[in-house]
Amino acid sequence: MTGEAVRVHVDAAKCKAYGICYQQSPEVFDLDDSGYASVRMEEVPPELHEAARMAVRMCPERAISIEAG
Repeated sequence: MTGEAVRVHVDAAKCKAYGICYQQSPEVFDLDDSGYASVRMEEVPPELHEAARMAVRMCPERAISIEAG
């Protein structure tokens, strides 16, 4: 994924507000007042790709996905 644009998505139906994604990458994710995640940016810059991938791996509900483009 390095060098190419990537987009991160949070499936709101799957998110259970654990906040692990935000703890892993607060530059990419935000939490609402109830602790549910959202993505802070439309495209993730290359320097944050690894943090976004780690958040995908760490999400216990598999609510986060990454796609190229």
